Amino acid sequence: MGDPVFVITGASRGIGAATAELAAAAGYRLVLTSRHAEELVNAGMRLGGPDRVWAASCDVTSWHELTFLMGRVEEEWGSIDVVFANAGTSVVTSFTSDEGAPPAEWADMVLTNVCGPAYTAKAAMPALVRGRGHLVLTGSAAGRGVRPGNLYSATKWAVTGLAQNIRAECADTGVRVTVVQPGLTDTGGIPASRAAEPKLDPADVGRAVLYAVSQPRSVDVNEIVVRPTGQGPYR
Repeated sequence: MGDPVFVITGASRGIGAATAELAAAAGYRLVLTSRHAEELVNAGMRLGGPDRVWAASCDVTSWHELTFLMGRVEEEWGSIDVVFANAGTSVVTSFTSDEGAPPAEWADMVLTNVCGPAYTAKAAMPALVRGRGHLVLTGSAAGRGVRPGNLYSATKWAVTGLAQNIRAECADTGVRVTVVQPGLTDTGGIPASRAAEPKLDPADVGRAVLYAVSQPRSVDVNEIVVRPTGQGPYR
């Protein structure tokens, strides 16, 4: 059996890429996924090459792609120890004006942010149960309060509930479940209206993930909220 295996969805940039760097330094073998696997090639070589890093094209809205990938990883690398269901997307929405994305563009966000982590958890769960592994989901501080007209916030409310419900079902399996809820994070897609606000670096969130997964098996860190210093509680 080799070093433990850490699967990260949405690993090509932002929080996923930063967490991959930290996990590699902690000794994990990495499975990095993105809709565009070519974006992962340089990261794979930098973090250890093909013996340590598996770069895979995978759309988290596709149940078939996720189950195929998880099965191959466990078969070829022997285990799946940590799964970070991190892939997500955001569009600006309004219910009372024409600002932001038209409703025809909302479905991809909902599928990615809600079905994506649910499908990821379901596809990985047999391996996680066998290895008493750890599931981590990326929520958001936006999923803890009311954001007028904000459908993204509602999807992150859903992730919070999803994590709690999965944890309840996994209580007798040894699988640990953590939801990490970052405040405003500099992932490259911040609206111009919030550009001057304090922001987390993606690595700040990655360190929270590694903190949770590094705890003894007897410790299940259920929820982590991390905001930049100076960010108000309702942002």
